[in-house]
Parts: sequence; C-alpha cells; structure tokens
Amino acid sequence: MTIRLGDEAPNFTAPTTQGDIEFHSWLGNSWGVLFSHPKDFTPVCTTELGMAAKLKSEFDKRNVKMIGVSVDSVESHNAWIGDIEETQGAALNYPLIGDPDHKVADKYGMIHPNANDTLTVRSLFVIGPDKKVKLMITYPASTGRNFDEVLRVIDSLQLTAKYQVATPVNWKDGEDVIVVPSLSDDEAKKKFPKGFKTLKPYLRVTPQPNR
Repeated sequence: MTIRLGDEAPNFTAPTTQGDIEFHSWLGNSWGVLFSHPKDFTPVCTTELGMAAKLKSEFDKRNVKMIGVSVDSVESHNAWIGDIEETQGAALNYPLIGDPDHKVADKYGMIHPNANDTLTVRSLFVIGPDKKVKLMITYPASTGRNFDEVLRVIDSLQLTAKYQVATPVNWKDGEDVIVVPSLSDDEAKKKFPKGFKTLKPYLRVTPQPNR
C-alpha cells in the first residue's frame, strides 16, 4: 500500500505490550508517532527504543503519543524490553505493536521487497489529530533515526497548523518563521502583531508567534 502526505492514516486493531488497541481511538485528539523497527533483539533498534523512552516527556509536552511496531510478536517484545532497559538505561514507557501477520506493516507499506521481503524497514509516520499523515521518513535498517529531528519537525508542523507559518531551512524552536504566501500583507499584520520583515514579496519573516 502506498501512503502519501495528507492521506488518512490507516486504522487497525492490534495487540501491543500495553494491551489491545484500536489505533484511531487510541490516538484520540493527540498527535501520533508510529515507527517501525525491522526485528526484535537487534542493535540499532535497541538504541532507538531506549532513546524514544528517554524523550517521552518531550513528546508528551507536544501532545504526541508514540507507538512502535515490528513483525515480531508481543511475547517477543516483552522478552526484549529488559535488554533495552539494561543497555540504554530507560524502561520502555510506550506501547510496541505485535505484527507477526504483517497486518499493520502492509497497511503502512513498511515492507520493501528490495530491502527485505519479510522485515519492516525503519519507517516513521507523524499523524495529526485529524488522523492525516503529516510526515513520513524511511531509513535503511543500518541507520538509526535522529529523534531530535523528529521533535523539530513536530514543532514545525504544530506551528503551521496553529499560526499559518512555515519554517525555514535548519529552523529550530524559538527562531524566526516564514509567513505563508497565502496570507496577504494586511492579513499578516493582523495575525502577527510583532510585525514581519519583507525580504521579497514571497519571503516574509516574523518572530515565532508562540514565543
């Protein structure tokens, strides 16, 4: 299945390490991060899941729920959790989906035959409260994710959703943002009381609105 930005995130029911869930109901009015790992008891995945657990408070501050998935069973996940805590210094504090029948992996296109025809690639989806896919990132199995980048993108997405701004290259939270071209100058003056600087008619910058 091919998923594109703006598509509704496929719904599913599945067992997890924190009980059975129906995905859309579990998300509720929160943002969501659904991310896959190729297989349990593998080195890169172990470091990723540990880092995600350490950063959970940062995701919580942004009203984001995290959930992981692989083609292994919940029983396998539960056996692996101790290794993650022992080696990464963080107990798993979000659910992992058991997907041995590939139901979730197939819905989200997480199995790429040119990479491996049975294991999930390292995919990550950011899903908005409207259940639409806002971001997709796919890494090869050998490369661990950068969760600082995931948080940065979520900050950008949430600003865009609330304030009609875009974020420039290498933007970090607290830096100036871009007024979207669809807003006229008059609309922008009302919307951004701190003012904006016009570098070009299509490029107007303003201080981050929620700072």
